[in-house]
Amino acid sequence: MEAEMIMKLSISAVLGLVIGLERELKSKPLGLKTSLVISIVSCLLTIVSIESAYSFPDSTSGVKIQMDPLRLAAQIVSGVGFLGAGVILRRGNERISGLTTAAMIWGAAGIGIAVGAGFYMEAIFGVVLLILSVELIPYLVIKHGPKRLRHQELTLRIKVNEQSSIETVMDELARQRFNIYQTKIKDLDEQDMHLLEIKARVTGKRSLPEIYKLIKQIEHVQTIEVIS
Repeated sequence: MEAEMIMKLSISAVLGLVIGLERELKSKPLGLKTSLVISIVSCLLTIVSIESAYSFPDSTSGVKIQMDPLRLAAQIVSGVGFLGAGVILRRGNERISGLTTAAMIWGAAGIGIAVGAGFYMEAIFGVVLLILSVELIPYLVIKHGPKRLRHQELTLRIKVNEQSSIETVMDELARQRFNIYQTKIKDLDEQDMHLLEIKARVTGKRSLPEIYKLIKQIEHVQTIEVIS
């Protein structure tokens, strides 16, 4: 039994390492150590939960004690939520980030539970699908998916030096196939300077440096900030 428990913890550690490595390579909050801890401890608690359910003898009064073998495992799924909440951020451009990392935290716990319960092949296949889902599928969607999904959303902060140039800049952006869906115009303290805050969609094939260079070349544009 000890050898089986060590094997389960080892498999859980390897699978947790794979998940953590994928996040680490992308410089995300969920790194190797965090992923390993979640996966190993989830596996350990699942083993404890299952083993303890069958280790209590009948009471002296003749009453049979019954326990849910996965009672602790059920609490892992709920308890790991606070870790996921800690990596979800609301950025200044009103975009939410960290949802994928939070889901991966939840996934690492699920993998640990699956291994602890003895579902080795299911856990391994689950990790393979997780990595494919976050690495390969987004690439395929950008390349071959519906046109709507191939667009990336940008926030543009553009300073122009004349009020009359605001319309010129927006017309040029539209000509360059920027799908503008929200615009905010603000007067600056600097003499006759105006700030355009624009939210737009562009095709996913354009890189940020390419977009920056294109906008910078528009007449009357003084400074440009591109946020993806």
